[in-house]
Amino acid sequence: MENEEILIIDFGGQYNQLIARRVREQNVYCEVVPNSISIQKIKEINPKGIIFTGGPASVYEQDAPKVDEEIFNLQIPILGICYGMQFMAYSLGGKVKRANKREYGQMNVKLDNKSQLFENIKENNICLMSHTDYVEEVPEDFEKIAQSDTCKIAGMQNTKKNFYAVQFHPEVNHTVDGDKVIANFVLNICKCSGSWRMDLFTKTTIANLKEKIGDKKALCALSGGVDSSVAAVLLSKAIGKNLTCIFVDHGLLRKNEAEEVEEVFTKKFNVNFVKVDAKERFLAKLKGITSPEQKRKIIGEEFIRVFEEEAKKIGKVDYLVQGTIYPDVIESGLGKSSVIKSHHNVGGLPDYVDFKEIVEPLRNLFKDEVRKVGKELEIPDYIVNRQPFPGPGLAIRIIGDITEDKLEILKEADYIFREEIRINDMEKELSQYFAVLTDTRSVGVMGDERTYDYLIALRAVVTDDFMTAKFAKIPYEILEKISQRIVNEVEHVNRVVYDITSKPPATIEWE
Repeated sequence: MENEEILIIDFGGQYNQLIARRVREQNVYCEVVPNSISIQKIKEINPKGIIFTGGPASVYEQDAPKVDEEIFNLQIPILGICYGMQFMAYSLGGKVKRANKREYGQMNVKLDNKSQLFENIKENNICLMSHTDYVEEVPEDFEKIAQSDTCKIAGMQNTKKNFYAVQFHPEVNHTVDGDKVIANFVLNICKCSGSWRMDLFTKTTIANLKEKIGDKKALCALSGGVDSSVAAVLLSKAIGKNLTCIFVDHGLLRKNEAEEVEEVFTKKFNVNFVKVDAKERFLAKLKGITSPEQKRKIIGEEFIRVFEEEAKKIGKVDYLVQGTIYPDVIESGLGKSSVIKSHHNVGGLPDYVDFKEIVEPLRNLFKDEVRKVGKELEIPDYIVNRQPFPGPGLAIRIIGDITEDKLEILKEADYIFREEIRINDMEKELSQYFAVLTDTRSVGVMGDERTYDYLIALRAVVTDDFMTAKFAKIPYEILEKISQRIVNEVEHVNRVVYDITSKPPATIEWE
């Protein structure tokens, strides 16, 4: 596994996570690293190939992001994408120029499919362009391999050194056969075998955890969601009864959820399970708080304090286990991703944590890969395929301050939404679906009387990786039934709307 890595150098582009996804789809391990990475570190990793990402900067500006140009002397294949192409051209003696206007959108691009990079791809292709600068002149020993009407050099290569670059974005769905471009680079040019699979990851991770933790004790922050459940079972396989799973019922869970989690982990898995009822404690801390970031930080810190208190009851506990996954790491900022305490999957670690170390066995996996590990571990499908639920829970699905009354309204509305999705057998079609209690009230008429009550927003998306998502096209008749039930069965709600925004530009959660 160590010798089958593709290194992705981050220059600040918006699609960098998608590049990683496309590489992983070829069963090849990859890692996104900041452009400040040292040449020595790259040599230690010894990747089979390197990809330069896009980015918003102009390469000729003084503060433009760069990587040590010694990288071009390592005899490692390199693929430059967008800004990555411009950086490659500029660093190796080519010319980069600013266009009169930004080029953005799907463009017709003519590819030289004699190039190994475009093997088995049609000569005339549709590609997504997103750039202001362009390569006016290729460096010495490079040749042009792609062009469009507005971009005369849309791709270039130096086959002697295995350097390739494209001005368009092959990682996005808008580029036809873009996944083949990535595959050609990773499998054919870099000669990766494509042997990185979840069964290997699972076995290796369990062995590494066993060696790392040994006979010491670990405490797992268990939410009952996919990520923390898979992390818990991995640790259970590695250290057995030295693992204690702490499930904190903070009162911000969905209807019946606390009871369901307790039943699964006390009857299905052989782990030490402790349930902590902390509803009043969390609600007191959140009283009057309206800022979503403040909510996350309060909940994150309070979680840690509860864990510390429970750990003291158990005895000396050296390790805290969390279900942090790769999108969490990337979205927290790559400048911090190498620091294990920089991201907390329930929102912002406090400055001081009373554990020797935080263990995040899934921090390099995307959501679909976590599910595959869950299946390898024979975790029941209803846990593995469960839709994501944020650590702060319903706190970030209530816009504004949090009260017990508002929680009750949201729990009931969300339950009806999920129940109707289940009744109509749509669970497997949707990646995530939930209700949001807005802070908007509107006028309505119920029973010939004027009402002035809350507006509930419904959100449902379809996605493979949660980096991008499309709103789900739920049939109108189902939405109508959900709306009728919520308005009729949930007190203080008189209006229901459906969110039809995709990600980007929106996020999946509202806060």
